[in-house]
Amino acid sequence: GNVYDVLPTRILSPHNTDKAIQNYNEIADKIVAKGHFGAYGLDDDHEMFRETFKKFAEDVVMPHAEHVHRHDDIIPEDIIGGLKDMGCFGLCIPESYGGIQPNDKPDNLSMLVVTEELSRGGLGIAGSLITRPEIMSKALLKGGTQEQKDKWLPLLASGERMAGIMVTEPNYGSDVAGVSVTAKPANGGWVINGVKTWCTFAGYANLLLILCRTESDPSLKHKGLSILLAEKPSFTGHEFTYTQPEGGKIEGKAIGTIGYRGMHSFEVSFDNYFVPAENLLGGEEGRGKGFYFQMEGFAGGRIQTAARAHGVMQAALEAALRYAQERAVFQKPIYEYNLTKYKIARMAVILQASRQFANHVANLLDDHKGQMEATLIKFYASKVAEWVTREAMQIHGGMGYAEEYAVSRYFVDARVFSIFEGAEEVMALRVIAKSLMDQYAAG
Repeated sequence: GNVYDVLPTRILSPHNTDKAIQNYNEIADKIVAKGHFGAYGLDDDHEMFRETFKKFAEDVVMPHAEHVHRHDDIIPEDIIGGLKDMGCFGLCIPESYGGIQPNDKPDNLSMLVVTEELSRGGLGIAGSLITRPEIMSKALLKGGTQEQKDKWLPLLASGERMAGIMVTEPNYGSDVAGVSVTAKPANGGWVINGVKTWCTFAGYANLLLILCRTESDPSLKHKGLSILLAEKPSFTGHEFTYTQPEGGKIEGKAIGTIGYRGMHSFEVSFDNYFVPAENLLGGEEGRGKGFYFQMEGFAGGRIQTAARAHGVMQAALEAALRYAQERAVFQKPIYEYNLTKYKIARMAVILQASRQFANHVANLLDDHKGQMEATLIKFYASKVAEWVTREAMQIHGGMGYAEEYAVSRYFVDARVFSIFEGAEEVMALRVIAKSLMDQYAAG
């Protein structure tokens, strides 16, 4: 078997070929007859969330998705404004700080449901918009002082402050402990120097979470890292420059990408960029703890990546089903061929299995468990998203390779999942396998 083999082996046995064909056909025909792809298994509140954001994605997001992708344009303001009005940026922020999450318990499932529907509408222009505030808010909740929480969380929840996350560097990606961008004490604060890369939404963002090396002793490694929250004006282009009154400077240039367009990912350089002392996350107690605060946000970011993958897979599956019913080959729709039904049924089964596992992990995270499982579902969903979108493209035949059909966008968008929020090789070896071995050794 391989990562895609989620159907029982006995169904695939040569001795059960007829039964297998019957099963696949039955699944595909039920999808067509019922008009949906399986129960989501949500309670009434979460189902209401899903329907609300599904409608927003179809009415507001989808009409912009192809234009932004083909022209590498910025996210339209009606999408950002609409999500602000819906409280979307406060999904992971407790009600006491202006968000919509219950004060007594996290609600990661709401974040998954909303992320999937927005990603179904458009990954780069909607599905990833709440990832950055989610990472920043979790870092604040984990390590911020009470004053920092009171100041920044309501601004993030309302969308008045749009977040950018700056961790990766040209020479340090998955090896976060090797971060070399420095922050040195200055009069009344810190000055940052160095270069960060793959900073998604860094141009538009006006509040940046920056993982910096604040301690000069190289032997401290990850224990020498801290987080600073830096402000800057919002820019909408592919390049930006801002010089502070104090003389510090920040410059950014967008990196061209094959997909995941709209938010733009920037390489950003800092030249004595000043950050006031009160913006050191956790205050003096937070010095040297930035790595741990960052990891708190990454767990949520990883399960959210799984939800983004599910949204793109869902869009690709729906596109494949529509095209299969419209396109005729040898005098009948290609949907009528067993091979097409097999593809559609298999895509639907894989997507549903991945979605339900993600929902389970969300419940674990609500109970402050499931860190390894969050990485595991990110790894799996990212991998199968490439296969599902490829199959959807294959069903389209030659037209799947044309930009005229959105399925080509789904395919190139899906390719990013196995790279960002943790490369799959590092996730497999340094997080999942290590955690499993530790569990085995312990018991």
